[in-house]
Amino acid sequence: MNGVEQGVKTAASQADGTSGDPLLQPFRLKGLRLRNRVVSTSHASMLDDGGLPLERYQRYHEEKARGGLAMSMAGGSAMTSPDSSWGGGQLDLSSDRIVPHLQSLSQRVHRHGAAVMCQVSHLGRRATAYAGNWLPPVAPSRIRETRNRNFPKEMDAADIDRIIKDYATAARRCVDGGLDGVETVTGGHLIGQFLSRRTNRRTDGFGGSLEDRARFGLMVHEAIRRAVGDDFAVGIRLVIDEAVDDGSDFEECLAFARLFEREGHVDFFNCIFGRMDTDLSLAEQNMPGMFSPSAPFLPLVGQFKRETKLPVIHAAAIRDVATARHAIRENLVDLVGMTRAHIADPHIVNKVMRGEEERIRPCVGASYCLYKKVQCIHNPASGHETLVNHIIDRAETPKRVVVVGGGPGGMEAARVAAERGHRVSLLEAAARLGGQVLVAAAASDRKDLIGIVDWRVDELARLGVEVRLNTYADAEIVLAAKPDAVIVATGGIPDMEWLEGAEHCDSVWDVLTGVVPAKDDVLIYDETGRQAAISCALHLARPGRVVSLAIADDTLAIETPYPDRVSFRKRATERGIRVVSDVRLVKAVRQGNGIAATFRHELTGAETEMTAAQLIVERGTVPMEDTYQELRARSANNGVTDIALMTGTETNGDKGPQAAGSFVLHRIGDAVASRDIYSSIYEAYRLCSQL
Repeated sequence: MNGVEQGVKTAASQADGTSGDPLLQPFRLKGLRLRNRVVSTSHASMLDDGGLPLERYQRYHEEKARGGLAMSMAGGSAMTSPDSSWGGGQLDLSSDRIVPHLQSLSQRVHRHGAAVMCQVSHLGRRATAYAGNWLPPVAPSRIRETRNRNFPKEMDAADIDRIIKDYATAARRCVDGGLDGVETVTGGHLIGQFLSRRTNRRTDGFGGSLEDRARFGLMVHEAIRRAVGDDFAVGIRLVIDEAVDDGSDFEECLAFARLFEREGHVDFFNCIFGRMDTDLSLAEQNMPGMFSPSAPFLPLVGQFKRETKLPVIHAAAIRDVATARHAIRENLVDLVGMTRAHIADPHIVNKVMRGEEERIRPCVGASYCLYKKVQCIHNPASGHETLVNHIIDRAETPKRVVVVGGGPGGMEAARVAAERGHRVSLLEAAARLGGQVLVAAAASDRKDLIGIVDWRVDELARLGVEVRLNTYADAEIVLAAKPDAVIVATGGIPDMEWLEGAEHCDSVWDVLTGVVPAKDDVLIYDETGRQAAISCALHLARPGRVVSLAIADDTLAIETPYPDRVSFRKRATERGIRVVSDVRLVKAVRQGNGIAATFRHELTGAETEMTAAQLIVERGTVPMEDTYQELRARSANNGVTDIALMTGTETNGDKGPQAAGSFVLHRIGDAVASRDIYSSIYEAYRLCSQL
């Protein structure tokens, strides 16, 4: 009995097949019995330590196993060879030093009844010559990738022989590490570079015809099979359509699949779509981001499955259980990858099994996990498993906690404090919870962010938190509750006072929420590089309206996830938004029926003037801190939050009164300084989990 089957036996109720839910049915992959149909596919978590899966890496995958999924796949772009580095953030399978750490990883995952595989790959031309081992990239042909920017060396026979051997040796290390399988990857990686006419111009036995372009990949898999034996699961993450005129279309990719099936060294296909050689193709095809619809490639994957024989896995923007269940029920896939969804909530399967599907923390498609690797915009524990727990412990002594402010930070503070067993009141000045998230979600392209709010509203109701809306909480209202702890999460207001002529301007908040109507000639100024200004510009852009965007940075939306950044740029161009970069707003004056804005160029210092009927300004927020300042002198800690408490070096939690006051006072989120949603939620979580 292998490690997975032992774990399944100890959790037999999870895999007995008695449930009618398609997602909970067991599945046999090669010789591996998986307890259900839900997996997390390989991705670069950036949690490795020098290429090794140490404690952070292991805890991240272990949590998903504890949460009930069938299999977690590690090692996105794991290195088979020393010349397959992009500069860091990959598992290094090129030496034996990784084996004991793989053994520890597999043991931790297996004891929770899940399987674990690893992706083994060579980046080919996607590797870098300027970091890692400082070796030149190699590729089938000397064709530079737009995104990577390196010029590769064209592989000779010695390179081909060496790298095939490296693939096999890397896979063998996974066997020795106790893993349950491996997958290679085509796409923009080396095997895919041989398959595609776009990147393979060879005239020898490895280029030209479809069969010759497949030769390298077939040889790799033959060598892997010899190294790992017949019982070990080996798959291939296969592009099923490159979606470009000079690439492999669906029919050609299907022909490649049939070649791999015929040779008999592959046990499953993990289907992906499109390319990854530009920022745009990565964002809209390979890893669809915020602007993509749910599960955009699922129908094509279903067609691929109908025309092939091997089991099929697929993961691409499958964010919710309903879509995953549909994919299994309709036989579009055999195993459904919910990778980013598990970053949002690693306990998806357990919640489904307990009949708590409505309690699953939703993936809102914000792409934050691609920007700050494996950190979900509203799950503060993902990627931080060595610092905070996904499951909140109950406090030894219940306290009376008052939270002031019902934005994302305040809602999280109230939720976590209530999970600790404290008696919590949440006081919000507005008529609705949500704070700045309500403003962000008002932009049409970001409407799914409302899931951050809706999930917490439901959780607060479940936990019995007293929520008082339309309540401006001054010091006296707070103190009347006789709190033991007060968390001020009052957020901020748009930063406008710095500007000469601010009275002539509107904020992004005003316009997105409809408080101020948009005019037909709009100039937006952005000094943050975040989503707010560009989202507002896209929201307003329509036929008959002129929208211009002036930015202080050299690149549009520079402080956003990279898939969103390129998509923002694309949509700004499509919608005719004029972008002026490297300028800083100096002043605004009324000029007739419009506004004249003076800008100073960041590089030259030259001043220019732009006019519009309306000037909208985005420069972050300034803290709303009146209530906090009123309470400081009355608090036990003078409102000072010990940094050691926030960074995890203080483990004893809140030690209670330290001075004359009877309560401790903390402030979080934008009530401290202008930041983002994640910062507010993470701050609330790590503070209140210790109250």
